[in-house]
Amino acid sequence: MTTSMRTGRLLGGRSDVDADTEIGLTVYDVAKDLRRDVAAVRLPMPIDGAAEAEGSRDRLLAQLDEHLLPRLAELSSPAIVVVAGSTGAGKSTLYNSLLGEEVSAAGVLRPTTREPVLAFNPADADVIAEGPVTELSRVVHHAGVPRGTALLDAPDLDSFVQENRSTAQQLLEAADLWLFVTTASRYGDALPWQALARATERGASVAMVLNRVPHEDLVTIRGDLMGRLRSHGMVDTPLFVVPDVGPHEGLLDDKPVAQVKRWLTMLAGPERSRAVVVRTLKGSLNALPGWVTSLADAVEAQAGAATVLRRAVEAEVPAAEQLARDAVGAGVVAGAAVEARWRELSGTAKIERLRFRGDQVRSSRRAGRARSAALEVLRADVREGAAHTLTASGARVADRLRAVLDGPSAPPGGSSVLPDPDDRAADRETAVPATVTAWADAADERLAALLAEDAPGPVTAAVRAFGDRGLATLVLAAAAGSDDARRLLDRVLGDALDEQVAALRDDLADRAAAVVDREVDAVLDALDSPDLTDDAATALRLRLAELRRLT
Repeated sequence: MTTSMRTGRLLGGRSDVDADTEIGLTVYDVAKDLRRDVAAVRLPMPIDGAAEAEGSRDRLLAQLDEHLLPRLAELSSPAIVVVAGSTGAGKSTLYNSLLGEEVSAAGVLRPTTREPVLAFNPADADVIAEGPVTELSRVVHHAGVPRGTALLDAPDLDSFVQENRSTAQQLLEAADLWLFVTTASRYGDALPWQALARATERGASVAMVLNRVPHEDLVTIRGDLMGRLRSHGMVDTPLFVVPDVGPHEGLLDDKPVAQVKRWLTMLAGPERSRAVVVRTLKGSLNALPGWVTSLADAVEAQAGAATVLRRAVEAEVPAAEQLARDAVGAGVVAGAAVEARWRELSGTAKIERLRFRGDQVRSSRRAGRARSAALEVLRADVREGAAHTLTASGARVADRLRAVLDGPSAPPGGSSVLPDPDDRAADRETAVPATVTAWADAADERLAALLAEDAPGPVTAAVRAFGDRGLATLVLAAAAGSDDARRLLDRVLGDALDEQVAALRDDLADRAAAVVDREVDAVLDALDSPDLTDDAATALRLRLAELRRLT
């Protein structure tokens, strides 16, 4: 029987088989695609429900990996009946008693690592499928197992050993039917009902064994347990009661376990056991749309939260950029350090002591080289002031973004997209000096371009008086807001270089705005993820539509 035919039979009708054949799609194909898309889900923003959704995603992956995909790939493999329960419930004793032989270690000291045991009839050896269960278990051929079934003794669900608990959960996910064992003294504990709720959540078939029930309390306890099962929506769950036989070692007599044996025999045979397999598969498949819907909703909630954060960040950009530009325009770059340096140069290097002939300054090239060299310290001060101003603009917007995204009224998930402040400070320490160097170099390049053309006579004379670099330094200082440098330029050149001064001031303002944008981009980059796009859940929604069509 082909996979498509098996799938069609699973879904219950010839029309389904025909549809699958026509489209070339099977439940296995859809489940495999679903597994890929679920594994790709990332929920990077710690908003409400994200942690729960991640847990749901992991359980869904386990369900697909441990049960659905292996089972859909091989429907003819025996139905796996897992004997599960809490510590001291008598699982292994019951397991061995059902087989009539000590196959699984029982009554060992705890805590210890328990090896799962999988037993199946030797006649089923040719159809037993390799998979998670056979990989995790010691496999035993045993004639006491009814054909078409495989009995699995799992570690305790509440074992002190983490490895035991993890293995038990894996095996439960892989099972076609749960035979859950509890005791008269412990059936009211939280663990049995948590495990049964998980079984119901994934649509598993469940039977229950109430072990070690005192004869005098049997009717009362059985009635109470049946009521609890009904209240949990498990009205069709088979319930087997094993009376308390008192202290004993080894196997139980046949009579206490006879009803469980009869039930297992009823499941025997390829067709009857396959009915159990199909029933659990149908339950699992019918449970998938709810799981996938919840996961897709969580993905879309992430995208919605990212949109809110993106808008909150982008709303800060215009004001932050304007503030950075205004700082440059107000001349804060040429602060106290530049003013003090100018006074020093006026006194020692006689920067402003010049001779004129008509409207042009007169100077020897030697004197011009001396002035140019003296102006290097002014250039350094201007560059330092520019770096300080741009760094302050970046730090200011970084602080503002932190207040917006991590303050009392911050949108959900805001703190998760904030970059590390130390990393941002280090980035500014690297990026801003390079930006200022480029700005200063632009002054030299602008003057060189002007001189390469037919420069006016006053400009050529000013170059002789201050040198190429020295004159560019004066233009930089004027663009930075130095009134002293601006007055000297006006005295020497009139308005000949006003355009250059204005262009360099605008250039520095643009660079200050770019520093602001760099801080904003550091936040937006965290939101620029395929996991946070509006269509991030599209693949899951597609799988959901396929599941609903097939189930």
